[in-house]
Amino acid sequence: MFSIPNILTAANLLCGFVSIILALQGRLDLAAIMLFVAMLLDFLDGFAARLLNKQGEMGKQLDSLADMVSFGAAPGIIAFVLFIISAAVSLNGSLAAVLLSDSMGSSIKLLIDQYFDALLNGTNEMHVAPFHGWTLVLPFVALFIPFFSLFRLAKFNLDTRQSEHFIGLPTPANTLFFVAIALTLWFGFGTEGFSALLAEILLREGILSTLVVIFSVLLVAEVPLIALKFRDFSVKNNLDKYVLILLSITLVLLFGVFALPFIVLLYLTISFIRFFVIKS
Repeated sequence: MFSIPNILTAANLLCGFVSIILALQGRLDLAAIMLFVAMLLDFLDGFAARLLNKQGEMGKQLDSLADMVSFGAAPGIIAFVLFIISAAVSLNGSLAAVLLSDSMGSSIKLLIDQYFDALLNGTNEMHVAPFHGWTLVLPFVALFIPFFSLFRLAKFNLDTRQSEHFIGLPTPANTLFFVAIALTLWFGFGTEGFSALLAEILLREGILSTLVVIFSVLLVAEVPLIALKFRDFSVKNNLDKYVLILLSITLVLLFGVFALPFIVLLYLTISFIRFFVIKS
């Protein structure tokens, strides 16, 4: 039961829980880091299971349970917090009106407290961002993420077609996208140029809601997507994977953390070209 692969899986789950706690305390940066660690552990547990010949049904079930927390519940909570910020921006006009760039975590935590106070106890005219009406409902759109992640993970365990490529968006890729939005806000707000504009755009309630719904549906959609699994390392058989990896590295080198949402979109685009245009 307590084999090395299973312990790594359990560590993945704990990272998800810590990420949730940090997100609700306003520290989206640390919450994101914990989910990056969870992704690494998610890779290592499978690698260790194969290396130590410890693959089994228990490990498979534990992996899904851990992934539901780290790649279902945790990104849902991060999106929930992003929606709270988005609602406050809609009420106050801009990010600058509700956040302080030199005290981002405290500003977000204050908005979270104000939101839950308004949700549970009614609005208070002393609040900087008096949440009311539709702004109290908006954050619950984030629940699309854990809802569809649950079905995605169950489907993956039963679907024998996903040995060479994925059917539907993998939960870690979905998580990466919304973590990327959180990091774009964290590091982009208060700066100049593209990064600040990107943060403002992604936090608009219409855009954020649309992205949550589309990506959640993609989790269970009957759409083939690239899996970074190599039977051999020839360019001919893995051209799409090499292109994805090289372009992703290039984007990160050029734009750093602000490249992450575009890498996920690039993954979807190359998968579309691979399976619907080239079809070979």
